[in-house]
Amino acid sequence: MKLGSMQYAGRITTTLYSTLKQLATPEVNLCTVEDPIELIEPSYNQMQVEHKIGLDFAAGIRTLMRQDPDIIMVGEIRDLETAEMAIQASLTGHLVLSTLHTNNASPAVTRLLEIGLKPYLVKLTLLGVMAQRLIRTLCPHCKTKQTLLDEQWESLVNPFKIKKTRDYLSSKRLY
Repeated sequence: MKLGSMQYAGRITTTLYSTLKQLATPEVNLCTVEDPIELIEPSYNQMQVEHKIGLDFAAGIRTLMRQDPDIIMVGEIRDLETAEMAIQASLTGHLVLSTLHTNNASPAVTRLLEIGLKPYLVKLTLLGVMAQRLIRTLCPHCKTKQTLLDEQWESLVNPFKIKKTRDYLSSKRLY
């Protein structure tokens, strides 16, 4: 199972859909369970969660398992039942991709344990966790160079103790 850890929807969704598009080939049975379907893609099977009829993420995974997919994408792991179904799918040889609400990648395992998953199941099935952030860029007309004070330099490089030298600073863009 691979998880994308997200703080805000949209960024990880774009990355996840791009990954699915790359993985979706005629030889691969790729299925998704989403709430809502954010991008209709004809190269794989998509299922939308419908709570009114009892079709939640866990029920969706159960239904998809009958289609023997190679890859399953679960829109989001929100509860224990969904997490357990994702684990079961992973244990039976399916690649499971999903998202999980955390601020970054490091608390993803803790979040899965807080949901109620057994630690040994997380260890057996979790292949990777990814988080991403947008890079802030400055307007080329508004940005200005600034002198970096010693205290500022120390706070940036601590605990690595990199010496502040003119050569090092002139090779880097510090604005």
